[in-house]
Amino acid sequence: MTQDIQPLSRSGRATPLPAWYPSWARELADLYFSGTTCVFLLHGNVHDFIRCSDAPDGNNETYATLSEFLASQVFGTWDIALQYDLGRGLRAAAGNNPQRLQTMMHHLSARLGEAGAWPRDPENVLLLLDRFLERNLLEADPTQRKSVGLIFEYAQHLVPAADLNMLGRGPGTNLVRFLGWAQNPYIKRVNIAFCLIADKLSELNTRLVQNPHVAAIEIPLPDKAERERFTRWTSRLRTLTQTTDFTPEQLAEMSNGLSLVNLNVLLSQGAQTDRRVDDQRFRQLKKTLIERQCQDLLEFIEPSHTLDLVVGQQAAKDRLREDAALISRGQLDAAPMGYLLCGPVGTGKSFLAECYAGSIGIPCVKLRNFRSKFVGETEGNLEHVLTVLRSLGPVVVLIDEADAALGNRQSDGDSGTSSRVFSMIASQMGDTRYRGKIVWMLLTSRPDLLPIDLKRQGRAEVHIPMFYPDDEAEIREMFVTMARKNKVKLTPDDVPSVSADRHLSGADIESIVLSAKRRVLTAGRQEVEKADLAEAVRDFIPSAQGLEKELQELAAVLECTQLNFLPPDLREQVAQPGGRTHIQERVVALRQLLNEH
Repeated sequence: MTQDIQPLSRSGRATPLPAWYPSWARELADLYFSGTTCVFLLHGNVHDFIRCSDAPDGNNETYATLSEFLASQVFGTWDIALQYDLGRGLRAAAGNNPQRLQTMMHHLSARLGEAGAWPRDPENVLLLLDRFLERNLLEADPTQRKSVGLIFEYAQHLVPAADLNMLGRGPGTNLVRFLGWAQNPYIKRVNIAFCLIADKLSELNTRLVQNPHVAAIEIPLPDKAERERFTRWTSRLRTLTQTTDFTPEQLAEMSNGLSLVNLNVLLSQGAQTDRRVDDQRFRQLKKTLIERQCQDLLEFIEPSHTLDLVVGQQAAKDRLREDAALISRGQLDAAPMGYLLCGPVGTGKSFLAECYAGSIGIPCVKLRNFRSKFVGETEGNLEHVLTVLRSLGPVVVLIDEADAALGNRQSDGDSGTSSRVFSMIASQMGDTRYRGKIVWMLLTSRPDLLPIDLKRQGRAEVHIPMFYPDDEAEIREMFVTMARKNKVKLTPDDVPSVSADRHLSGADIESIVLSAKRRVLTAGRQEVEKADLAEAVRDFIPSAQGLEKELQELAAVLECTQLNFLPPDLREQVAQPGGRTHIQERVVALRQLLNEH
């Protein structure tokens, strides 16, 4: 495999790259031949398969790991290619070319000593390489200078993210060494390149990442065309029709968000077991693989309901149905970037969001706690999640308790982690390239605590307030709906009269239905009767209607972006001259009473 970056001088012209070269490798080549940098930080999907070919037309394809691709393709005709990681130490990298390996080892043994005597610890390895490179630069005859490509795997262990006062001597020395190579003008004039590989860019030291002499290149998850190509390639090794119910085109369409490694695992399931990979099994395997791929930072939710199951909120449901239809038809330019669902606790914000995803028929994921006590890991976790979301779309992303989960611009004594997380989320939410592809659903009972940057137009554009049922008919309908959701047989006639003055939330009503079901099962019966439900209603004591709930309700009213989302009484109050001002004054007073600032 020799179609690669040719070992020309910096002033020479590069041989045209093969048409099958991945875009990130083209970016690396362009930066290298521009003479601006020789140190590259490769991050993102670094543990995946990379397609490569030994024919100019891209035929005779094969797949390799990233380090193998760099050694056999990017540095395939360079004189020396070396790999290093903490586990295996320093070694020559010649791919499957034994003659090239022998030539390399002959040259390296004369300058570095026998391979068995090479040091393994990072400090001494980098010192050895520094002396080797210096000797190479000082060759009197320029034709004797070797082209050298150096590949450092798991580079986060060599130059980890840390404050200067926390950086030990070893990592500090390594950092200075890499910075020195990046800034060395003599190295930039010859054919020497350094590739540092790390899962997450945030795990590398920021002084290296932000150095103007260093280039960071993200390796993305495979797109649909690449997944289809890989599926067709694997079908040469296994017959798809015997293991799955899908064609390569269908598999490529359905496998968005998966790496090629995980796609290979999924396809192998049917070949290695007696069970075919049908639609249900595919969804389950994909869910498991993506959750594992995201290190359980994302939770897949498979919506089993649509907006038809939502009680009340007619104007909100109409708006959501219209938006769902736009996305389903592919008219993404008119779809909102996101939604803010707000209102008192127990009003069904999560349920409404899941029903919306079910109405479109797209995946729904919940963002789990991605924060960590270790330096740089929080940002790295979020970076990894966002990478998967970008390739997974269209997808609905649920962020519960968004006011607490997303942080703000303030550092709050956490060395700037909160502000960086906030910046990453805000930047992704406002990226219009993903309009209709990543639909953000911010759920909170305190929208007034959510930074205005996240809930402005262009991010969470549609603000839907949610309230407790306000009439007896709606309460009755909600009882029937909650019974259906929890597989309890119940008719409207079975629901006793319940006054809206009891201020029952949707969560309260669901709890009452489940309490009645428990009574029946405990008594050894199967069907909930009217008397069982009436007894559960009498026994239930809703939480006190305190100042907190009033504050949550009024905050939701102030956030509303469409007047008909509000119930008639609140709509009339807001429409009156000075109506919003009076509500704002009451909110301020409530916050003072609750000792909030």
